[in-house]
Amino acid sequence: MHITVLNGSPKGAYSITLQTVRYLAALYPEHTFEEIAVGQKIRALEKDLTPAIEAMNRADLILFSYPVYTFIAPWQMHRFLELIREKSVSPAGKFAAQITTSKHFYDITAHRYIEDMCSDLGLRYVGGLSADMDDLLSEKGRKEAREFFGYLLFCMEKNICREPSPTPMLLRHMEVAVPAETAADKPGDIAVVTNCAEGDIQLKRMIDRFAAVMPRKVRVVNIREYPFSGGCLGCFNCAVSGKCVYKDGFDEYLRQTIQTAEAIVYAFTVQDHSMGASFKLYDDRQFCNGHRTVTMGMPMGYLVSGQLSRERNLQTIIEARAQVGGNFLAGVATDEEEPNSAIDKLAASLEYALQTKYAPPANFYGVGGMKIFRDLIWLMQGMMRADHKFYKAHGQYDFPQKKRGMMLKMYAVGALLSSPKIKAKMGNAMNEGMLAPYKKVLNNVIKDDGK
Repeated sequence: MHITVLNGSPKGAYSITLQTVRYLAALYPEHTFEEIAVGQKIRALEKDLTPAIEAMNRADLILFSYPVYTFIAPWQMHRFLELIREKSVSPAGKFAAQITTSKHFYDITAHRYIEDMCSDLGLRYVGGLSADMDDLLSEKGRKEAREFFGYLLFCMEKNICREPSPTPMLLRHMEVAVPAETAADKPGDIAVVTNCAEGDIQLKRMIDRFAAVMPRKVRVVNIREYPFSGGCLGCFNCAVSGKCVYKDGFDEYLRQTIQTAEAIVYAFTVQDHSMGASFKLYDDRQFCNGHRTVTMGMPMGYLVSGQLSRERNLQTIIEARAQVGGNFLAGVATDEEEPNSAIDKLAASLEYALQTKYAPPANFYGVGGMKIFRDLIWLMQGMMRADHKFYKAHGQYDFPQKKRGMMLKMYAVGALLSSPKIKAKMGNAMNEGMLAPYKKVLNNVIKDDGK
């Protein structure tokens, strides 16, 4: 079998993910593994995509190999897939699978993104291996890699796969009305970060209406116009100092032009099951802030043109980004149905959050994501010094083993419950005891001010 490996890591041959692929290649010499460094050579492929197209044409199996960057594949892989779509390359009918490495921070959304793109391209998607960065160094990790490849071969033999359904998105825009007059002397500072293309009139009208109805000043930051030198290289040059290795000044621009706003609203048109490659470039380059939730407490919102209702994975990413960042998601206004009302409600909700400093507690997306980061930074504090300092200062090292009093209490409760006789005598006493502190709160409610 001829396997074309699309290596999406910007590190090329130094990719940790690629080492798992090479491990499998060594175990299965009867198969040909052809590596294409689409991540490292993305600029060259933008000029001439022929080498990648020819490699894909030779393939029986197309294997996507990449590290997970900010919820999806790295910008370089994202851009490569965008080029494939732009050039109308058709690898339809071939099998596809993926191997990723990460710390399992939203690897699920990255895998689903590739799976959806495979479907659009007519590929028969088999499955994926989501490995920890260190898995190949353990026998357990190597065993899981071998078993994944064995299952992959079985599925190809039996044609067990997700059959492609390349149904084109039916663009259905509802008309957006922009008020004729707006107040010129509004207070405040709301940043609308967008990748709006010159001909994207619909998205521009959505932004214009939001700016008109928002009670505060709105300024538009079009990241499509920023002179990025390239995508994140995963080099960790910023781990200690927070300074990006690129000299294009984006790290300072991000901190001084965007993150100084009172709130951020992202505006985009749905493209390739995502916010588009230009937004992915912006997202990845924000790694100059490491894993630090530097905008926590800042509300945010979204203006989305396109059928977001059909993009469940993208909806998850939108919610999870706010949750992990500690940001209140004031709303997502789309142009699918009644966009004028949706935009007005987003503006009203954002204004309320700013006035009241509304900051609801995190759900599973936020709590689970931050626990992964907490443990990662604690372990790698010697290298990720800026992150470590931030986590200490903001009390984000909330390890459960620090709560020794609660642990001892639970030992005592466990001892009581282990005795059937004592448990029978207790009756409803345990439930009453559990509710006692809550009853105290209720009894102390001050009704006149709601505190």
